[in-house]
Amino acid sequence: MAGNLTSDDRTRLTDWLSGQAGAAVRILATERLSGGAIQENHRLEIDVAGGPWPGRHDLVLRRDAASAVATSHSRAEEFALLKAAHTAGVAVPTPCVLCENLDILGVPFFLMHRVMGEARGSRLVKEAPSADLVYAIGANLARIHSITPQGADLAFLGPLPEDPARAAVAQYRAYLDALPDPHPAVEWGLAWLSDHAPDPGAIVLCHRDYRIGNLMIAHEETGGTLSATLDWEFAGWSDPLEDIGWFLAKCWRFGRWEEEAGGLGPRDAFLAGYEDASGCRIDPAAVTYWEVMAHVRWAVIALQQAWRHVSGEEPSLELALTAHVVPELEAEILAMTGEAP
Repeated sequence: MAGNLTSDDRTRLTDWLSGQAGAAVRILATERLSGGAIQENHRLEIDVAGGPWPGRHDLVLRRDAASAVATSHSRAEEFALLKAAHTAGVAVPTPCVLCENLDILGVPFFLMHRVMGEARGSRLVKEAPSADLVYAIGANLARIHSITPQGADLAFLGPLPEDPARAAVAQYRAYLDALPDPHPAVEWGLAWLSDHAPDPGAIVLCHRDYRIGNLMIAHEETGGTLSATLDWEFAGWSDPLEDIGWFLAKCWRFGRWEEEAGGLGPRDAFLAGYEDASGCRIDPAAVTYWEVMAHVRWAVIALQQAWRHVSGEEPSLELALTAHVVPELEAEILAMTGEAP
C-alpha cells in the first residue's frame, strides 16, 4: 500500500487521470519525496494531450503512510481544508483533484500543484534572519484564521470547542495515558496548563502545525518569500493563539534560539504581520501559555510516534529517533512553568 509507486500503480493512475482530464495522459516521471512520517508525498510529472488542462503539469500526489496518528485527517478532509485555504488567499499549493477509489492506489489520495522552495528547518535557519519574511508568515497565518465556522464548509471538523485550552489538555492527557510508560515532566506540564488555562476567546480555523518544516520558503536575491503552507492534516477549530504559540515555541527554531519567530527572524515582526493583517492585538502573556502548550503537545506526539516503532506497528528509524527530542521538550516545559507568566 505504501512506498514507491509501482509499474501497476502507474498504469492504473494513468487510466484514472485520463478519465479526469478528458484526454490522454502520460506520466513522465515519479519520485518519492523526503519527509512525511505520517503521510507520503510523491512528485508526479504528467503530460495531458488536450482537454481543459493541456500540457505538462508538475504535481504532488499525497497519500497515507503505512499508519497514522489518531489526530490526523483523512486525505479527503485535508483536500477540503486545502481548498478552503486557497479560497481565503492563504499561500498554499493549488489543489487539483481528489481520488477516493481504492482500486487505483489502495488508499485515498489527492493531487496538488508542486510549489518550489525549501521547507527543511535545518536548512532554512542557515539563511540570514529576515523581519520581512516572518512578517509575511504572520500575515499568512492571519488569513488562515479568517476562515470561521460560519463561512466554511468544513463540517467534518466537528463541533466547536467551548474551551480550546482545557479541551486540549484533556486530549493530550488521554493520549499520554494510552502510552505504556510514565512521563512525569509532561504530566506536570499538563497540570500547569490546566491550572493556568485562559478564558475562551474567538474560535477560528487553526492549522495546528504552523511552523518551519511545513512552510515552503523560496529564496531569491531579494531574500526569502513564503510560497506555500503545507500539511493540513491536524487542522481544526481552536483559539488562534494556539497557532501563534506553536510557531513561536522554542522547539521549532531548529537551534537558532535567538530568532524567536521559527528561527527565521524576530518575534515582534511576526506578531506585527499577524496584527496588521487580522486587526487583532496579541497579549504576550497569553502567547506564553500557548508556547507551553506547544511543548507539551509536541512531546506527546513524539512519544506516540516512537511507540508506533517500538510496538511493531510501523518499524521506522525516523519514528524511533523522534523519541530523542522528548528530554529537551521536558526540560523546556519545566523551565517555562517554574513561574506563572
